[in-house]
Amino acid sequence: MTSTDDKLSELGWRPYFSAQVSDAEAQALRPARVMAVHRGKIAIRDAEGPRLISPYLPGTQPSDDHPTVGDWLLTDDSEQPTRLLDRLNLFTRRAPGDPRRRQMIAANIDTVFLVASCNQDFSVARLERYLVLAREVGVTPVVILTKTDLSDTPRQFVDAARAIEPGLHVETVDGRDHASVAHLAAWCGTGQTVALLGSSGVGKSTLVNTLTASDSIATQPVRAADDTGRHTTTVREMHRLALGGWLLDTPGMRELQLSEAAAGLSEVFDDFILAAEECRFSDCAHGREPGCAVRAAIDGGTLTEERFDRWRKLSHEDRGEPARPARSPRPRR
Repeated sequence: MTSTDDKLSELGWRPYFSAQVSDAEAQALRPARVMAVHRGKIAIRDAEGPRLISPYLPGTQPSDDHPTVGDWLLTDDSEQPTRLLDRLNLFTRRAPGDPRRRQMIAANIDTVFLVASCNQDFSVARLERYLVLAREVGVTPVVILTKTDLSDTPRQFVDAARAIEPGLHVETVDGRDHASVAHLAAWCGTGQTVALLGSSGVGKSTLVNTLTASDSIATQPVRAADDTGRHTTTVREMHRLALGGWLLDTPGMRELQLSEAAAGLSEVFDDFILAAEECRFSDCAHGREPGCAVRAAIDGGTLTEERFDRWRKLSHEDRGEPARPARSPRPRR
């Protein structure tokens, strides 16, 4: 392996991407990874180092979707992007103000840290949203519970998170303590890319500073009244981890809207999906219909009403629908 190959591998380059590059392109162009997205510019890094370039690919308009953080590009000698390589995965959400468009969040992620804090701001519903997103794109999720030093009962937060999905990785950390976050090393090695998702004030920026052995990310205190924080990250950006990997911090997304996430919903709420298959009617709304297996499971204590409400809300949101009105059921054939 050449020195160039080593440097690209450290950035997350792998056979999936190299297989997309022809011999002619390999001779004339350079692979580069998008490290940050700014207004009118993108920060990239390749085997030669970092620099800022235009985000506009040949034949595109400023209004088009352009490379997002984590993407791999091919650039020419004039340092212009010539081609965007196919992605391993892509996190998106509905664009604010225009639900018909998707807003890209990050690409080519190996692991996503779903960050929540052990205080009033902890929300199972929010964690479920992030988990659905991770499952939809096929990225390994790890729930990171921060601010354990501020809670007398951190175990109850761990139990609540683990109850969301069997086998879910849940880790507790004091984001300021290097020894406390050291057990996250399995996901942070050379060439690995980790994304952070979590609402404002849960300690993402503090965690970034500890994982990167830096204090370059500004932090702000939370409001004492409700443990809610303010946004301190304003740019999606990749940071070098002390263990050799890359960590992508994202602006807080307190109200992440789902879009085209049916597969992710099926994985996270598979208990309800399986129960619904036993309903007497194929279009059962799980209300007052006779023979509803979901209502029977709720009445029997196997499923909970609270989790049912969250499943129904996310399912309608994913389809861009309002709550479905009651209607006459149709028997299964």
